Amino acid sequence: MAKCEVCGKSVQFGHNVSHSNRKTKKMWHPNIKKLRVVENKRVLRKNVCTNCIKSGKITKAG
Repeated sequence: MAKCEVCGKSVQFGHNVSHSNRKTKKMWHPNIKKLRVVENKRVLRKNVCTNCIKSGKITKAG
């Protein structure tokens, strides 16, 4: 679900670090949007991260 179909960006793992330096597991999700995209003269629905939308790696349909 949380994976960009253009660049492959997905969840990242790390730690929350408290003031007392305790570490608990944490996940960061990419900002994924479901868009209608023009690809090979066809309109498809794709899950795309906002970085790919902003950088112009895809062309929006409509």
